[in-house]
Amino acid sequence: MRSDPFTGRHWWVIGASEGLGRALAVELAAAGATVTASARSAERLEALAREVPSITALPMDVTDDAAVVAACAAVGAPFGVIYAAGAYGPMSARAWRPGAAEAMAEVNFTGALRVLSRLVPDMHARGEGRVVLIGSLAGFRGLPGAIGYGASKAALMHLAENLRADLRGAGVRVQRVNPGFIRTRLTARNDFAMPQIMEPEEAALRVVGAIRSGRFSTSFPAPFAWIFTLGRFLPLPLFHALFGRARAGD
Repeated sequence: MRSDPFTGRHWWVIGASEGLGRALAVELAAAGATVTASARSAERLEALAREVPSITALPMDVTDDAAVVAACAAVGAPFGVIYAAGAYGPMSARAWRPGAAEAMAEVNFTGALRVLSRLVPDMHARGEGRVVLIGSLAGFRGLPGAIGYGASKAALMHLAENLRADLRGAGVRVQRVNPGFIRTRLTARNDFAMPQIMEPEEAALRVVGAIRSGRFSTSFPAPFAWIFTLGRFLPLPLFHALFGRARAGD
């Protein structure tokens, strides 16, 4: 496997119409990759492709089996895939909206299964490739007001561990990157304080650095990320008490 994962390589960024995914497509192109950018919004993707000539727009809805099959056929055999598609809405179990959690899970987790089931076997057969899954700090432990989002991100992060276990020594490197708050139209829905919130471009640089490092799992930004990574070892009541006090002080 060549040391540089980007120069002269073909990457597929899924969830690239805005936010972190869009910033990642731009950053990968700047790093020397040719990029296929996918999302549901054809208009936004085409605007991105006009802005950056080494980016090709490929509209796809990850919740639609037929659309995923067609897009996988069109993209061919990319060296790397970044699954950054995400759906989010704050929701508590006390105000659970039927269908909302299912919609988040379809985009955040089940869509990744649809895509990877058609890419990973070919990467394994070729003996090379990169799979990068964008998790979340919210996926480490259950949080208040995160019904649907937290569980679906936890599932995606667990999937990364499954893939790593199965593909070790096969030439296919699996990585997961777990960011904190990123300023997007989705996080604009939150009515609580968001410590160390990042711009998409800053977060994209962190993701690219994580890919270059080769580490399996990267979480940022520190020190906020430490609450989640180290918080896995706290008793759950204590972990929840930390967030209860934080919300009470907003």
